[in-house]
Amino acid sequence: MAKHRCGWCEGDPLYEAYHDEEWGVPVWDDPTLFEFLVLETFQAGLSWITVLRKRENFRKAFDQFDYEQIVQYNQDKIDELLADSGIIRNKLKVHATVSNAKAFMDVQKEFGSFSAYIWGFVDGKAIKNKWNNYKDCPATTSLSDAISKDLKKRGFKFVGSTVIYAFMQATGMVNDHEMGCFRYEEV
Repeated sequence: MAKHRCGWCEGDPLYEAYHDEEWGVPVWDDPTLFEFLVLETFQAGLSWITVLRKRENFRKAFDQFDYEQIVQYNQDKIDELLADSGIIRNKLKVHATVSNAKAFMDVQKEFGSFSAYIWGFVDGKAIKNKWNNYKDCPATTSLSDAISKDLKKRGFKFVGSTVIYAFMQATGMVNDHEMGCFRYEEV
């Protein structure tokens, strides 16, 4: 018997694997949270599959998403990134990634970890929604609005409410799997 998946991922093996193995699984470690923050930043205005197909290129280009290295990027490294056809070459998003690495580390200093900060918005427990169809899921919520506002206040860029809600879904802060999806109860 075939597994029922959320409708947004069906038909593409890469999308299905991402859905089955990662999407909505709670992420607690700072390096992975930073990776998703970077990827969601680059996804702004594009489809997630576009970013997913370039994920390994992003990983290589951005030193495995090592924020301690990224914060030290100089103009030569930024120019190198902007010339890399394997990633999305958006000048504002590349610069945002460098400044977000600094803001990320500032949050770590203040809260002990970025994870403690971000999961504090949901009291350390994922929000489990009840959608019959992924199309009913909102693009933003009052919580993603509040997190976005707080991140911007802390110096983060490209962290609008839609980006943050997608980040929350990806990192399991919110379970937006369709109720009929085999992953709904698993995550």
